[in-house]
Formats: sequence, C-alpha cells, structure tokens
Amino acid sequence: MSKSKSKLTQDHFVAPYDDSVSFDELPDAPPRSKFRFSFTGWLGLIIVCFWVTIAITGPFIAPYGENDLPFPDAYSEFQVPQPGAWLGTDVTDRDILSRLIYGAGRTIGIAFLATTLAYIIGVILGIGAAISNPKVDMVISRINDAILSLPTIMLGLVVVAAIGSSIPVLISTAGVIYASVVFRLARALGQEIMVMDFVEAARVRGEGLWWIITKEIWPNAAMPLMTDFGLRLIYVILFVSSLSFLGLGVQPPQADWGSMVRENLGALQYGTSIIPVIAPAIAIATLTVGINLIVDDVSAYSGGKLSKRL
Repeated sequence: MSKSKSKLTQDHFVAPYDDSVSFDELPDAPPRSKFRFSFTGWLGLIIVCFWVTIAITGPFIAPYGENDLPFPDAYSEFQVPQPGAWLGTDVTDRDILSRLIYGAGRTIGIAFLATTLAYIIGVILGIGAAISNPKVDMVISRINDAILSLPTIMLGLVVVAAIGSSIPVLISTAGVIYASVVFRLARALGQEIMVMDFVEAARVRGEGLWWIITKEIWPNAAMPLMTDFGLRLIYVILFVSSLSFLGLGVQPPQADWGSMVRENLGALQYGTSIIPVIAPAIAIATLTVGINLIVDDVSAYSGGKLSKRL
C-alpha cells in the first residue's frame, strides 16, 4: 500500500516554476485585409471628388452669375474663348464656364437625391419582400415587374409631361423608376442571406426579426448595395440629362449639363465654337466614367462576385 502511494506521488510530482525557462511566443495573427484602390480607382476617385467639390463650391468660385453676361456692351452669341470668358459664351452670350459650374451642382444634386430616394424605396420593399410570406412577395414582385417592363425614358417623359417639369418632380420620377431595379437586387440579397446558417442560428437563439434584419441581413448586403449605388447614380445622371436635353428636365434659365447641350446645338451650325456643346458633354462623360472606375475597382476587390450580382 505504501509503495503504490509513493509511486503515485512521484508520478504526479509537479516541479516548481522556473523563471529561467523561456517559451516561444505564439505567431501573430495574420493582418486583416484592407481595401486599396488601384491606379484606375484612384483616378476615378480624383475625378469624382473634383466634380463634387465644384458642385458644392460652385456659387462661390464661378466668375459670373448663372445668367450674367460677361460682355454686356458687346453682345454676340457663341463668342470664342477669350480673357473674361475662358470657355466662350453660349447662345445668349452667357459665360459657359459659370453655367458649367452652376450646372454641376444641379446635375449632381438631382441625381444624388433621386438615387438616394430609389434606394430608400427599393431596399425597404426588397428586404420586406424577402422576409415576408410568399403571397406578399408575389404581389410586390409583380407590380415591380410591370414597372420594369416600361422603358425608363418613355416613362419619365410621360410622367413629366403629365405633371410638369420641376426639380422635385424630376427627383421623385427618377427615384420611383430606378427603385424597381434596386428592389430586385435587395430582394435577391435578402433571400440569399435568409437561408444562411448564421441566420438560422440567430432564429434558434430566439432573436427577433428586426435584430436579424439589422445585425445579419444588412451588414452582409451593404457592400453590394453600396456598389450598386454608384452604378445607379450613373444611370440617373444620364436619365436626368436626357430629359433636360429633350426639354422636359431642368427648365431655363436654370442650368444643368443636359439643357446646356440642347440650348447650344446651334453652335455646331455656326461653326464659330463647339465648346458650348462639347464642354457639358465632356462633364457628363468624365463624371460617369469616374464613378464607373470606382465601382469597377470595388467590384474587382470583391472577387468578381459583386459584378455578377449587379
């Protein structure tokens, strides 16, 4: 009995702690990956930041007022670029540069507000349809499909011609039309996330529906939706500019880039200067290309999955 007890004691003997003993440290955890823009992404960001800065500070940096004449004593339409009117003048001898700067704020502001409205409507209805019962989902989806079946420009022309053209009407019309596209994306993302294991685990834990939407669905759907926001902003810019070009968008004497192209088409016939037409067209092109470069960079960072969804 004593021998077994002695053996047990020896086998379970614990040596005292020795400060001289050194242990290797555990390797550091791998750093979390951070999103970095490529060269094209930085180029797009610089272009977009330039135009946003112009839109915000436009009234303070424009050389003249929106409808001021730089040469009131020498009235002549479509004057060539010269000191005092660095891009020349338009059909009523107003400064092209000043109207381009004022038009930036109006074009970007209308497009941004309309896209934001489209996302508020589309995301709420899309996520709601994804988590609701099949009958509600079917009704909302069929109404949305009916709106999608109509050409956007034609629908916009009908609505603006019936109600009248104003900035609130333009924002509301573009927001409702493009909310149908946002609805499809939000609904698809919601349905995909709702069948994930972590959502099922949250339901088993007894989490409520609002908690699942804000803590599970939205964090996983935010990145695709934010990227699609950029694409939708491009479409809304082109949509609003097209309506203005057709005479049903921003009304004169207010300036936006689409209406500037329409007002100055006569410059192509006179042949004195094509800048009144080319300048707003280049502004629209550079802004949309800049946004698209950012969206492409973010989509490529997401491994291409984002571009397939969009």
